[in-house]
Amino acid sequence: MTDARRAAPRRPVLPLWVAVIAAAAAGVLMDLAFPAVAVWPAAFVAVALLLVALDGRRVGGALLVSATYGIVFYLLLVSWTSRYLGPLPWLGLTFVEGALTAAALVPVALALRWLPRAWPRARVVLVPVVVGALWLVQELFIGNWPYGGFPWARIGMTQAQSPLAPLASWLGVSGLGFLMVVAVAAVIELVRARRRLRPAVLALPLVVIAALLLTPAFPTADAGRMRIAAVQGNGTTGYFDEREAYGVIQAQTDATTPLEGEAIDLVVWPEGGVDYDPFQDPGTARRLTRVVSRMDAPLLANTATERGADIFNTSFLWTPDGEAAQLHDKRHPVPFGEYVPDRPFFRALAPDLIDLIQREYTPGDNPPVVRVGDVGVGLAICFDVIYDEVIREGLNSGAQVLVFQTNNADFRGTDENLQQLALARMRAIETGRSVVNVSTVGTSQIIAPDGRTISSLDADEAGALLEDVELRSGLTAGVVLGPWIQGILVAAGLSGLAAAGILTGRRR
Repeated sequence: MTDARRAAPRRPVLPLWVAVIAAAAAGVLMDLAFPAVAVWPAAFVAVALLLVALDGRRVGGALLVSATYGIVFYLLLVSWTSRYLGPLPWLGLTFVEGALTAAALVPVALALRWLPRAWPRARVVLVPVVVGALWLVQELFIGNWPYGGFPWARIGMTQAQSPLAPLASWLGVSGLGFLMVVAVAAVIELVRARRRLRPAVLALPLVVIAALLLTPAFPTADAGRMRIAAVQGNGTTGYFDEREAYGVIQAQTDATTPLEGEAIDLVVWPEGGVDYDPFQDPGTARRLTRVVSRMDAPLLANTATERGADIFNTSFLWTPDGEAAQLHDKRHPVPFGEYVPDRPFFRALAPDLIDLIQREYTPGDNPPVVRVGDVGVGLAICFDVIYDEVIREGLNSGAQVLVFQTNNADFRGTDENLQQLALARMRAIETGRSVVNVSTVGTSQIIAPDGRTISSLDADEAGALLEDVELRSGLTAGVVLGPWIQGILVAAGLSGLAAAGILTGRRR
């Protein structure tokens, strides 16, 4: 085959109407890769369907195909947002994320169209690498914009139960996602070019896959044990729950009481486990002091706090002397949940819904770590678990164990808690740290550094977990190199696309 024929425009593999159906199927399969179903191989099939649907598309067709994928995927994935507030927030988030996905996947379609023309002899290598890098660009775009982004749906997070999960400790979650897309794109390119490749080249992907499956987790060092109690009070912590005065803290106290007399280094309560601000309300302060006195251990708790005109979602370490000198404020308050960005504009669209959100939480800037004796405890409050920089900052500040406090009461009976739990499990593997994931209403778990569940409390059940939690020191390659890998891949993907566009334009 001549170079002229190889450099001819790449035509779509599928008719547009079939491509739209394939994209919708890809959205369904990608959702199935996340909990509650959590069939991790489905993520690979979803990427394959989507790439085939995008192959050869111009911008208009690519927008339609990728929008179909994005809308179907998010419609299923975040259906839990309709649990109490109805379909409007659910559909709003779905169509915003679907539109962002549509725009961000257009470069992938252009890469599939341009690169085989620009470098026909090297396309089996270049197309998968650039497509994988541009997929990462898409995830970073959605994960950072608008209003801080929503990095809930990164493809690497689907692999919490997969044999590929240890790769996150070497490359980070984003690096793992890049490899997944590269593998799928490489198989597609090999199939398209199979008649012109030697058998040894066709066998190369199998060798690479076998090597990846056998790669152990990046090692971290044993730093001892810490006896941690994680308490799930199952109190009335939902936004619309009817509450009695001090009802939430009493539920947490009742679930903690059976632990009296046990040797404990740290008691952990979930996000929203305290009704009132103990720095403003003496009754709450007295109750907390009684708990830590009876447990003979400090208490890591959380509530809304006020400092001046600002309101924060605050975790604090309460000590037996009746004070909390160590605080961490949630870094990324949830837009339209904990604050309303551009309130006048959105209130004009849906005043009844917007007026339900009375508080305006302020983003914190203090380190996500507290120290219990000589042990650093890294923190992430609820959805902060999805932000890489929060986890990384805690580790760089000396965290030897990670504690994730959350309140899932507004999503009872949905997949939200299980999705968040899978994110916590991937964080354990990525960082080489034990994770204590404690919820107000469940499911709460203590997770080993390799992702194994040590102990668990089911949803809607009051109780406590008490374990000698493994401490680890040292940083994994995924934590240290993750940001560099992201930066290199973003630059490589965008520059590769730009160069292919220029070369293709010249050949025209």
